[in-house]
Amino acid sequence: MSKIGKINISIPEKVKVTLEGTILKMEGPLGKNNLTLDPEIFELNIKDGKEVSIKPKIINQDTKRIWGLNRSLINNAIKGLNEGYTKILELSGVGFRAALKGNILNLQIGFSHDVNYQIPDGIKIVVEKQTIIKISGSDKQLVGSVASKIKSYKKTEPYKGKGIKEQGEYILRKEGKKK
Repeated sequence: MSKIGKINISIPEKVKVTLEGTILKMEGPLGKNNLTLDPEIFELNIKDGKEVSIKPKIINQDTKRIWGLNRSLINNAIKGLNEGYTKILELSGVGFRAALKGNILNLQIGFSHDVNYQIPDGIKIVVEKQTIIKISGSDKQLVGSVASKIKSYKKTEPYKGKGIKEQGEYILRKEGKKK
């Protein structure tokens, strides 16, 4: 049995969840989201618009594996529509700075050219100071992938710690050459 899959998902008052065929439609203050579930594998119950439970119709190795995953996906979508997700990135290095130009994030990160990143729909980016980038949105996967893509432009190096890192991320520092 899945420990995570057994737990019921509570629905906040501001979020509406409906099941239409195989599509689970969710609507909240931060937007809309749809998830597709396989009706042959899972049975979804919505109790008075306040709780959602998911159970497999047949319990075997394959359904046990994806039971907790599907429950987590539904929970993350509901939480994202109610509260949203946020990641904060820090730029550290001499002359490293970020700026917003409309729908494009402009990064000056030590290259001979500026790096421009096109902000996808559903993501809101705020540049606080010039070295702190705040990424927020209702889709957990999209927020994480945007943060990962921006971090990949300049990974933090272990000697001086220059680069782009998440707030609170620990960078293993190395000692330099000795005489």
